[in-house]
Amino acid sequence: MIAAVLTAVVAIVAACSPVASPSPTAAPGTGQPAATAGASSAAQAPVTITVGVLRPGATQEAVDALNLQITEFEAKYPWITVVPQEYNWTAPTFTAALAAGTLPVVFTIPFTDGKGLIAQHQIINIDSRVRALGYADKFNKNVISNGQDTSGAIWAVPIAAYGMSLTYNRTLFTQAGLDPNNPPATWDDVQAAAKTIAAKTGMAGYAEMATENTGGWQLTTSTYALGGRMETVGADGKVTATLNNDQTKAALARLQTMRWQDNSLGSTFDYAWGTINQAFASGQIGMFTGGSDLYTAMVQNNNLNPADYGVSVIPLASSPTAGVLGGGTLAAVNVVTTDAQRDAAVDWIDFYYMQKLLTQAGAVADAQALKANNQPVGVPSLPIFDKATYDASQGWIKDFINVPAAQMTPFTSKIFDQPIVTEPTAHTQELYAALDPVVQAVLTDKNADINALLDGANKAVQAILDKG
Repeated sequence: MIAAVLTAVVAIVAACSPVASPSPTAAPGTGQPAATAGASSAAQAPVTITVGVLRPGATQEAVDALNLQITEFEAKYPWITVVPQEYNWTAPTFTAALAAGTLPVVFTIPFTDGKGLIAQHQIINIDSRVRALGYADKFNKNVISNGQDTSGAIWAVPIAAYGMSLTYNRTLFTQAGLDPNNPPATWDDVQAAAKTIAAKTGMAGYAEMATENTGGWQLTTSTYALGGRMETVGADGKVTATLNNDQTKAALARLQTMRWQDNSLGSTFDYAWGTINQAFASGQIGMFTGGSDLYTAMVQNNNLNPADYGVSVIPLASSPTAGVLGGGTLAAVNVVTTDAQRDAAVDWIDFYYMQKLLTQAGAVADAQALKANNQPVGVPSLPIFDKATYDASQGWIKDFINVPAAQMTPFTSKIFDQPIVTEPTAHTQELYAALDPVVQAVLTDKNADINALLDGANKAVQAILDKG
């Protein structure tokens, strides 16, 4: 996961989690494991768990909010003592802590780490405990799969997720004579709309990132949408780089045509996450691909005019392997734990992460806190649970929604129909970095040799993968 996206996901988690937005204890009878539902504290032996929910450098307000949540949790489960620990996932620090056995009892990991940790049994199988909560069948199957083994057993619980989307400027669409309520449904549509916007408004019809690893990330998004993959994993676990696949070549060939024949990509070719957001919010870009939650960042940081904003699903090819690049965060339980700690850990995950998504009381409290702190409410993200649960939660918070929800329906009405594919799991950042110069070359050199560029990048990434 690239740093910019990690920042975006962290923002989602911080805005929606009880660390930032305290929510009340779950309604009686909900979210409580069968083993402990109705049990008295006298029947339970005391147990202590550590939870990695406090980010380093957290504000005092965040600490106070977390302490309130812990107090509420311990009131509901008086035999459990919760000790918060500072925790922030990064690849090097996580690997070291995992090896040393110093991770908290409950910790979080990106989707890209789930399958590997499960395969190595480096986290705990919590399937029976999660299913005892009564809502395992409600999980969005495209999301929960990141925390399941090959048999479907749950080892980690998704707590936040995002799917890539097509962000578009409704005002530029209107000025170009296009229907802002009918965004492009295919990549041919995207190309045609971009050409029209550029010709009629003088702005970039479409924009592509190319620096700070974002070029590789965005190109991977296009590759996935066409059905390609940047890596394959053999039965023996060996990872093979496949950057020079036909779908990546096709995505770059389209960019090459849009740049040099259609003249629809504008004149800036060194965008990264922050700069492309600013340019879009300033009305300089008609379309680009990004996370479905970008509205929050652009309103808060880039003075976006809400009337300009539109978001739709990524166009997918008819290939059965086409999918949406997605990511998110899983909550997992440390293997160095007792059964009682594992029970308590799942109680905590349910209380702290899930109830605001499942119960009206939790959802309303979260929305109230967000709105009170001038945070957008109702920004689309990839739902953790099924459409019925998502629709119900939207109903609970409808009085607090302060975003132009109707302008987001091209995404929210279709995202449940799109398969989500996780980012490349091995040496993700190095892979993206190797693709940045490829994207830059296509955008700045009319005679760029796509095949040669991808072969070179593929060779470089394979060398990295071979080193382990």
